[in-house]
Amino acid sequence: MELTHLDEKQRPKMVDVSDKTQTTRVAIASGMIEMSKEAYQAIVEEKTKKGPVLQTAVIAAIMGAKKTSDLIPMCHPLNLSGINCDVEELSDLPGFKLIVTAKLTGQTGVEMEALMGVSIGLLTIYDMVKAIDKGMVIQNIQLEKKSGGKSGDFKRDNN
Repeated sequence: MELTHLDEKQRPKMVDVSDKTQTTRVAIASGMIEMSKEAYQAIVEEKTKKGPVLQTAVIAAIMGAKKTSDLIPMCHPLNLSGINCDVEELSDLPGFKLIVTAKLTGQTGVEMEALMGVSIGLLTIYDMVKAIDKGMVIQNIQLEKKSGGKSGDFKRDNN
């Protein structure tokens, strides 16, 4: 398989997508953060010193998705048509799962935007409660599903 981010002289390049057909593209990514019961309770009960953690993490996830091309060198700046971030409380872990959906109609996919959104949202949770628990673990950041584009659809098999 040929790598698309290298030219004929093996130099890095951003892929030229100008000849690709515009299609609706959607990507869903997820990730989790595991923490102490004390940190979890502080977040759920909104008793942290830095404010509403989950609401801030959702905003950070959206901002992270929008800024992907500023941080990942070969990502195209995209005109995203939608970004959504859902948060699941995982009381048994304890911790939280973030699910970010990124969408656009365009010539390149949005997998990196969804993954970046999850990463930044989880890092925001860590930042806001690290005074309570520095041992939190961010884990399982992964693409769950994508649709649209030449490479077709993908859905993670969770068996």
